[in-house]
This record gives sequence, C-alpha cells and structure tokens, in this order.
Amino acid sequence: MYDILLTAMIVIAILLILVVIVQPSKNNPSNLTSSDTSVGKRKKARGFEAAMNRFTVVLGFVFMVIALLIAKISS
Repeated sequence: MYDILLTAMIVIAILLILVVIVQPSKNNPSNLTSSDTSVGKRKKARGFEAAMNRFTVVLGFVFMVIALLIAKISS
C-alpha cells in the first residue's frame, strides 16, 4: 500500500509541475506602465485557463491527501 501511494504521489507531483508550467501567465505587460492601479478589475478565468485552474486545485488537493495518508501509514 505504501509503495502504491508513493508512486501515485510522484506521478501527481510531476503532473502538478507540468500543469503549473502550461498555465497561461496572468501578467499583462501593459499593467507595468499603466497608472490604473484598481484591484477590482480582474477578469474571471474562462475556457482553457479556468480548466487549468481547476485541474491544478484538484491535483494539489489529491497530493495533500496522499501525503497525509503516507504520513499516517509510516507512523
């Protein structure tokens, strides 16, 4: 059981790294020179960006659950 969880954790860690790398950047170069500094003008993620955000959250949650299970088993 421990070996299966450890293997799953390694696979999920690699997937999590790849998903974070693939995500589109939220930095807009025009924001650096703009004088408009309002915080409330964020756009809601849609399409590919929203799917990647959800996938990242799910992978992070599963990673944490597996980490807790491995800690419980090993103690």
